Amino acid sequence: MAEAPPFGRWERTLALRYLRAKRKEGGAALISVISFAGITLAVMALIVIMSIMNGFRAELLSRIISFNGQIYVQGPAVNAPDREALIARLKRVPGVVQVAPTVEAQAIVIGPSQVSGAIVRAMRPQDVAATRIVSGNIKDGALKGFGEGEDGGDLILVGQRMAETMGVKAGDSLSLVSPSGAATAFGATPRRKSYTVGGVFSVGMSEYDAAFVYMPLNQAQLFFGKGDRVDYIEINLKDPDKIDAVRPEVVQAVGPAGIVQDWRDRNHAFFNALQVERTAMRLILMVVVAITTLNIISGLVMLVKNKTRDVAILRTIGASQGAILRIFFMAGAAIGVAGAITGLVLGALFCLNIGAIQGFVEWATHAQVFNAETYFLSRLPAKMDAGEVVTTLVWSLLMSCLFSVMPAWWASRFDPVEALRYE
Repeated sequence: MAEAPPFGRWERTLALRYLRAKRKEGGAALISVISFAGITLAVMALIVIMSIMNGFRAELLSRIISFNGQIYVQGPAVNAPDREALIARLKRVPGVVQVAPTVEAQAIVIGPSQVSGAIVRAMRPQDVAATRIVSGNIKDGALKGFGEGEDGGDLILVGQRMAETMGVKAGDSLSLVSPSGAATAFGATPRRKSYTVGGVFSVGMSEYDAAFVYMPLNQAQLFFGKGDRVDYIEINLKDPDKIDAVRPEVVQAVGPAGIVQDWRDRNHAFFNALQVERTAMRLILMVVVAITTLNIISGLVMLVKNKTRDVAILRTIGASQGAILRIFFMAGAAIGVAGAITGLVLGALFCLNIGAIQGFVEWATHAQVFNAETYFLSRLPAKMDAGEVVTTLVWSLLMSCLFSVMPAWWASRFDPVEALRYE
């Protein structure tokens, strides 16, 4: 046999031919099909699950940052006589787009038929309007009139889930009770006042939609008895990803009388838990991919046993051990490559159509797949990450090649004389 280059045409043709099952080789073919299906499903599962976890984290992070701001200033500085000068300095920091003095307190909400706890967040009307995740998602009513009138008026904004729980809509009345009321001879008495629901907002995060009430700043200072004081100053950035570059300048503008935190400080434990869960899930699914790829060994071993006579003839007419190794290696690796690519395509299609798939499953099973009360978000997110996809593809191909080498090497070590002795 003439010398041929490694992985040449005849080697590829023979490897492909060996993958085509004959009736008497049905066992090997069945194992190959099972290997292909297993790798496809494992790769698909890895891509889909990691994409959902990436999407969940990105959506959650985006809504938390948009709803709460990125940097917070607390301490004596926020209630000093020169607070307006501090706000002006913070607005001049490059990258800062909004500086909002804020009052945040707990209250009891009393509706027509329900009583619930709530977090009252109070800002100036222009700051609420600039918070687009709230002002841009008014589902009922409008922002018009918010903050107008004596001491900011009596219009409030409530989350959609709270409005549904309380049984109210825009234009209805809600009573708020402040636990810290006016001081009397018999101690502090709760303060109660009725407000009109000016608008109902939905930020798409159930925890916020069920707990928050927005109130004009002046009205909240009066209702909670804070005088001219605020609880903190909230800062929003043009690009939240550049928070590490902006924070030192904010600290410098605030001075030693203020305490500066960012969203990572307030949500450190939560996002660390998400990261640990994501890493553990990736490792588990990569092990699953490796386990499913092990089936390639079984299929190749049976194929080599069926092709012992062919191997002996090839060796007799001049095929080298390396050629035999490459033929069976390509036969096994082809199963892994085909399974990985098919799994990648199916995983991508699943992620791109996840909303329709979720709707179909809920319609077919009459069960809620993604409970907003449990998972905080109102829909199932999915975000494919190029790095995750490449890692998954490389890992599955690496495992396929690794598990194809061992039976291929075994085939290449056959002695043609021994192999043909009993033929």
